[in-house]
Amino acid sequence: MITNIEHTVNKQQMRSIRQLPEILEKEFGNQMLRWFVSAVTDSEVVVELTMNYGDQYVFPAHQVKDFYPGKSVVVNIVPTGVGCEIGGYAADAAPVTALLAACTDYLVTNPNAVNASNFIHMDKNVLYTEGFMIDQFCKGGINLYKPYANKVGLIIEKARPEELDVIYNIINTARAVYGVHLEEIVVTEQLVGGCCHINKSGSYVGKLDDAQVLFDACDRLLARGVDAIAVTTNIADLPVDNYARHFQGLHPNPVGGAEAILSHLIGARYRVPSAHAPLTNLKEMGLTSNVVDARGAGEFASASGLACILMGLAAAPQIQPRIGCPIKDVINVNNLAAVVAPASTLGGIPTLYAHMAGIPVIAVRDNGTILNVNKKTLGLENVVEVGNYAEAAGILQALRNGISLHSIHRPLNTLRYNPA
Repeated sequence: MITNIEHTVNKQQMRSIRQLPEILEKEFGNQMLRWFVSAVTDSEVVVELTMNYGDQYVFPAHQVKDFYPGKSVVVNIVPTGVGCEIGGYAADAAPVTALLAACTDYLVTNPNAVNASNFIHMDKNVLYTEGFMIDQFCKGGINLYKPYANKVGLIIEKARPEELDVIYNIINTARAVYGVHLEEIVVTEQLVGGCCHINKSGSYVGKLDDAQVLFDACDRLLARGVDAIAVTTNIADLPVDNYARHFQGLHPNPVGGAEAILSHLIGARYRVPSAHAPLTNLKEMGLTSNVVDARGAGEFASASGLACILMGLAAAPQIQPRIGCPIKDVINVNNLAAVVAPASTLGGIPTLYAHMAGIPVIAVRDNGTILNVNKKTLGLENVVEVGNYAEAAGILQALRNGISLHSIHRPLNTLRYNPA
């Protein structure tokens, strides 16, 4: 069973925020599927966790000793379900992702940064990486293996014939136009059962009472030799009024958190790339205008969310070599030059583990969210705050070229010899 809890950690338990991941791992172990800091007070740190009370999936932590020199990597985090001004809608973070990708050899990002249903904007050096795998990568527990191509399998939730017609037209378009290797498909006989859930902070997550329908479909696809798994289902319990406000640019996306749970679960259990898309994009929600906020227009213009994940998974990175899936390149945390994230969401796994490892975190102020978990509230030192993604790109260029950040700011301290 996948469910969500809130947990508070007394600040007196910690000398610094660096100890928070260790405290959570000791308390909850491998039951944690996903977590982030949602609030910080003078005395407590509030953490929202998605818990997996079924089988436990063990990944190593801080064990990557291999080096793959000559390649710089940046992780760009666009958290889902927290109302990101940039990236909280439908691939409206794709332009800034492309900008950051121009400053590094590889840009690792989560699918929702570039997914817009029928549309996707992703340069060749962008590694389309499911959020659970980004967490493990930033912990230093896994490599990312860039393949030449994946054989993609697709799970379609039980649906009406007219919905299946739409889905199969999308499948055939991905094969005919984009050359996606997609031949293995499972249509489930029951509903998968993913549900929308809202936390006290106002963030959207997901829950799943029974994952067996999902697991059975994954088992069938993997037995047929697929390298990546796409899932398209409808998410239950969506708050229609809030979804309408989302399309007006006034509310977080209610769908993204539930989608993340399904893909996290597949990635954790089967260790293959995965992504979820809505089977049917909801349109009937009482909008006053059918021209929605520009940031969500890609979703509203598309009948289903499926197309983008098929294209994204076509070359999504693996976390282990697979027979029949030739590998083009390999990277790990030793290549990681920086993590970029909204300035108010620094309490996630990638940013906190980067901070523990001394890897710079670039915090972007103008990508506002509903949270207020920033450099000051967390007491983080190794954070460079910038106003926007253009400034973040400049910082990445400085890091890549070995230019001290102190040297490009004024005033510049003058060093003098002071004899003892």
